[in-house]
Amino acid sequence: MSKTYVISGAGSGIGRAIAQALSGGGHNCILLGRNAENLRKTLETLTKSNHQILIADIKDKESLKKASDLLSVLSIDGLIANSGLGGENHWGEDDRWDDIITTNLTGTYNFVNTFLPYLNKPTGVKQVVIISSVLARLGVPNYSAYCASKAGLLGLMRSWATQYAPRNILVNAICPGWVNTDMAQSGLQGIADGIGISKQEFYEMAMKSVPLGRMSDPEEIAQLVTYLLSQSSITGQAIDINCGAVMNS
Repeated sequence: MSKTYVISGAGSGIGRAIAQALSGGGHNCILLGRNAENLRKTLETLTKSNHQILIADIKDKESLKKASDLLSVLSIDGLIANSGLGGENHWGEDDRWDDIITTNLTGTYNFVNTFLPYLNKPTGVKQVVIISSVLARLGVPNYSAYCASKAGLLGLMRSWATQYAPRNILVNAICPGWVNTDMAQSGLQGIADGIGISKQEFYEMAMKSVPLGRMSDPEEIAQLVTYLLSQSSITGQAIDINCGAVMNS
């Protein structure tokens, strides 16, 4: 049965891969993001169905409200909170702490709360999937804002999972490690520049701590998301998908 999902950050990387996987399964995708051109590029790759583009900045509640008012449907089956901002932050005049925290943590809070009223079907489960990170579990120098924001998402997820269980809304998070996206490539380059080596040298160094010795592909992340959207008994969980970079007993 065809379902409808709203995906934030759908213009590239993991968000685009999730939209492609869902549309390939016959589902309708509401693509949300700030960059209309990137969203159109994603739309062009999708299996034809009743897809829609919504332009909004998740940091801006009013922007999200205006976007939600343009929804072409009255009910949706799930939300995928994927929008995020990466990179380093450093204490001082140009500290990116506020921007990263506001995007990753507050932005997810804004996005889900704005569209939550549309998870209103009286029967069946509804879903919220949050894209966190392996850095919710690990520390990296100069990534204090990113680590804090992604760890915060896990607390947010657990709170929502208990709050919305009576409404049959399941809330889970996934924690990807290195994923071969533009954001990851930029991160590799930034860290490499910071320690004075080439991006390839840092990539090889980074992969030494990954048992499978490679990055994940966006499509692999999308497969896990589509599984979570298809099930009805998992909620309040943070699931690692990082080629073995974090192993919990």
